[in-house]
Amino acid sequence: MALLEVEDLHVEFRTRDGVARVLNGVSYHVDAGETLAVLGESGSGKSVTAQAVMGILDSPPAFVTKGAVRFHDEDLLTMAAEARRETRASGIAMVFQDALSALNPVFTVGFQIEEQLRVRRGMSRADARKRAIELLDLVKIPHAAQRVREYPHQFSGGMRQRAMIAMSLALDPEVLIADEPTTALDVTVQAQIMDLLAEIQRDRKMGMILITHDLGVVAEVADRIAVMYAGRIVEQADAVTLFRSPGHPYTEALMASMPRLDQKGTELNTIKGLPPNLMRIPSGCPFHPRCARVQDVCRVDVPRQHNLGLGHSSACHFAEEVVGG
Repeated sequence: MALLEVEDLHVEFRTRDGVARVLNGVSYHVDAGETLAVLGESGSGKSVTAQAVMGILDSPPAFVTKGAVRFHDEDLLTMAAEARRETRASGIAMVFQDALSALNPVFTVGFQIEEQLRVRRGMSRADARKRAIELLDLVKIPHAAQRVREYPHQFSGGMRQRAMIAMSLALDPEVLIADEPTTALDVTVQAQIMDLLAEIQRDRKMGMILITHDLGVVAEVADRIAVMYAGRIVEQADAVTLFRSPGHPYTEALMASMPRLDQKGTELNTIKGLPPNLMRIPSGCPFHPRCARVQDVCRVDVPRQHNLGLGHSSACHFAEEVVGG
């Protein structure tokens, strides 16, 4: 049984300009101790899926119209509000993309960690402070006993991200969702943050969903990868299989766009065109206007998921041909 399972999830944003179909049947799962990377361009639906799992979509304009989110085989979407808040607090946690925006600027970092310990665990102020210092020390913030009294603006970008991770770990979650956790950080700090997450995950045997567009990060840490495009999962596979034998033209194009050391001085490959307007998703395969392998059927019929074996699936009419080269 999967620790967390998303099944056929549909989300739409109802706006004055029309209805944007942001998620269109997303399904994936993550097991204990496993890292699932959710990969795709901006606007593909990665973060919206995570927000739907956490129950933090703003409604309106966002509405979950179909699907299930199961944690330990219980559907979070049909739970009573208080039960879902309790599950979200203790079972699933999220590290947000922009730590400066996610942290409250008028409270110390320590207070923001301690608050959830006092409210959810009933700890005294002294015990919550002690645990907050332990958590800051766990995420390798120097002089944690002093820095627990400081405000977010007194932390560097990398240290704020570490503080966000400490907050997320405070209630010992079984699943951690990390939404672009290294955005706007320099390369050295990015590596430190990813190493930290991997170390903590190994120690706690958490399931982790890593949302990213960085193929380099994915190659280093992911066990399995789900590739998203226009609110759909277009391919899933273990990391080795996906990098070695992509089964969808979009995945193939993403791989080709990676800069390579052996191609110094050559022009970078790009994916032509732009992601679709989610209010006017193209008929058939949503990737067909940008696809180098497009054929007539792609413009008309929505492709089903093709099983390519050993947990590898692709939503392409010609998946076997793509894998074969």
